Amino acid sequence: MIILNLLHPTQPIPVQSWTFESESVVRIGRAKENEVVVHSAVVSRLHVELQRQTFGWEVISRGTNGTFVNGERITQTKVLDGMVIRLGTSGPKIQILIGSAPHDVKTKANAEKRPSPSSTGEAFKVPPTFLTRPQTAPPEENVTRRED
Repeated sequence: MIILNLLHPTQPIPVQSWTFESESVVRIGRAKENEVVVHSAVVSRLHVELQRQTFGWEVISRGTNGTFVNGERITQTKVLDGMVIRLGTSGPKIQILIGSAPHDVKTKANAEKRPSPSSTGEAFKVPPTFLTRPQTAPPEENVTRRED
């Protein structure tokens, strides 16, 4: 199993995670055909390939802006558990974990998990945007009915 964590730009905390159980190749880049799609101008369509080898996993840089480990540009290197790769000199950072996920890893889904309105007793309200208006009453109470 290999786990990839997209790290927050300024803090070493995951904002999104991907887990791969049996894949032998995991591709990272902007193109939608990749297993991990990262939307950033410095990321190539196919930026990095992670390949399962007999000795473990290997990182192979395919992007024109380079892939960096500890500030050093790499073309190919063995994956070490917990290592962080950077896509481009100023691009996103991805932490690579080998094996099972630690219990304290917080993914974006867990960080944003909130109780549902029904479990808290609150009524569901659509936040106002340029497409919606603030709700003052449930929709059925906003309807004016004519009695004939």
